[in-house]
Amino acid sequence: MRASVRRLLAADIEPPAPDVLETLAQTLRGHINALIPAVEAVTRGLPKNDVPRICAMACIGEARMRLRMGDGDNDAVRLAVAVRLARSVNALADHYENLGGPR
Repeated sequence: MRASVRRLLAADIEPPAPDVLETLAQTLRGHINALIPAVEAVTRGLPKNDVPRICAMACIGEARMRLRMGDGDNDAVRLAVAVRLARSVNALADHYENLGGPR
């Protein structure tokens, strides 16, 4: 998952070709769909007012919103959508690891 994210968020990247970007965006959506229940599972044992739990749940809400975004109608928008998906994958993976999920 982190490798997929690095393909879009590394500082020195060239934007991927349109067909590669489409595949990468679909992959990132799949990662988000896998991470959401995993992060929810590691938050279940935490108190409702626990700050890390609240942050993780907010991140889940943001990720779900990003899953509802369309792919975009031009290359610049498609790249922006994919970058947002990559940021959600990265944040969800961070929450999962920080809350003690198995690696």
